[in-house]
Amino acid sequence: MPQLRVTVASYNIHIGIGRDGAFAPERTATVLQELHADIIALQEVQLGHGAFNMLEFLQIATGLSGVARPTIVHPINGDYGNALLTRHRLQTLRAVDLTVGSHEPRGALDAVLDCDGAPLRVVATHLGLRPGERRAQVRRLLEAVDAIDADLPTVLVGDVNEWFLWGRPLRWLHTHFSAAPAPPSFPAGRPLFALDRIWVKPRSYLHGVRAHASELSRLASDHLPVVADIGSAPLPRRDVHAAPATRRTSAIAQE
Repeated sequence: MPQLRVTVASYNIHIGIGRDGAFAPERTATVLQELHADIIALQEVQLGHGAFNMLEFLQIATGLSGVARPTIVHPINGDYGNALLTRHRLQTLRAVDLTVGSHEPRGALDAVLDCDGAPLRVVATHLGLRPGERRAQVRRLLEAVDAIDADLPTVLVGDVNEWFLWGRPLRWLHTHFSAAPAPPSFPAGRPLFALDRIWVKPRSYLHGVRAHASELSRLASDHLPVVADIGSAPLPRRDVHAAPATRRTSAIAQE
């Protein structure tokens, strides 16, 4: 069987609005190019239908194929939600509804990719802002993960909005996938909180997680991208920008 060797990233692009308040899609695209990733999970993406189509723009800029499912549909402001960019062939895609009550609609993309002959399942999500909401969403997410072939290598990736290190959502995710490195990624200018996460099952397939802290990525969004090397054998090391270690504070971060 072919070996699985991919680089996976997660990036909350904040609709393409940087820390300077400027809407700059080309800046977002340049950060994605810096990642040299095979698969990128994106959050807070404009999907067209009445507004700028950020996903289409990023596909053209990166040369990657894109798939998406909106969590919010609006006739004037346009669709908005989660997306995947990938250089690998999509085999299946389904959307998982994670909306809880009257809170902002949330969801996950559940994709199976053919990575040069090796299958990989990627579950990409963006969880809610309230603790009770996230608990319900993680329970629903793990049920969705367990509903498909347990032997399929699986990556769970996205902005989980969880800053409580010993909260139940993170404990449940660590129990299911095994704990993974979690470099701080938010706020981008001085990262303190590991809101953006990558888990892999089996855990032995995870060969490192880093925050991409280039000069441009610190400006292009309020989150830094996080990047992981994943495979049945280690990948060759690349020159990367890593976020420096930071001291956690008691402040409560917002999305």
